Amino acid sequence: MQKIAAADPQEVAIAILGWLANEPDMLGRFLALSGVAPIDLRAHMADPGFQAGLLDFVMQDEPSLMTFCEVSGFAPEAVAAAWNKLSGPGLASGEY
Repeated sequence: MQKIAAADPQEVAIAILGWLANEPDMLGRFLALSGVAPIDLRAHMADPGFQAGLLDFVMQDEPSLMTFCEVSGFAPEAVAAAWNKLSGPGLASGEY
């Protein structure tokens, strides 16, 4: 399978949520960390901050990132690029 090298950050976030929906333990962990109730997921998907949180959740754990990429077809670099775009510059970037 050819990996998707670039994608819209919102598209990646939606794909992550779809993947989490099929991984009950991971979804439960994400919900616990984010404080979002399952019934509110759809409403939060329009929020770029929530989308960044989904990307951040996957980026924090390399095995999860790699599993998501294998299942979804996104290249890890595409997920990282989407994460950087939604999350903005971090402390390591020197930009504040």
